[in-house]
Amino acid sequence: MASKSSGGRVDLPGFFADLVRCETRLYNALNERLRERHGIVTSQFEFLRFLRDHPGSRVADLAAEFAIGIGASSKGIDRLEKQAWVVRRTNPSDRRSSLLQLTDDGLQLVEAVEATFTDTLAELTADTLDGPAGLAAAQILSELRTVLERDQIGLPTG
Repeated sequence: MASKSSGGRVDLPGFFADLVRCETRLYNALNERLRERHGIVTSQFEFLRFLRDHPGSRVADLAAEFAIGIGASSKGIDRLEKQAWVVRRTNPSDRRSSLLQLTDDGLQLVEAVEATFTDTLAELTADTLDGPAGLAAAQILSELRTVLERDQIGLPTG
């Protein structure tokens, strides 16, 4: 573990390293499990889940949610469209944009993958996140995310 505190202060570079390495390792493990069981990767699942939970979203909405560029969001949707999991429909209020909709196959897939995703994440984090310390860590990360999103920090510039 890289981050340690001294004198009641958090080692911020160590905290950052721990946070990023945990995210990377969890993401990679989830990618492997989802690819093995469902033929998709975590980013595809996250897009599908967002679209299930936010019907009628646009590519720009995905970009904002995941703090990625519009081009990357559009390419991700292109891949999901090729698999017939998502369709683009003309936006009736702005014909220059499209509204995204899960197909029946996309909805069935996201439901199946969600169980694998949740079970795998629980398996990978159970020994560490169980109990009050885990709840506190989750709360702190949620608060940090809220502040970063509120202040529009870390959005792509292009």
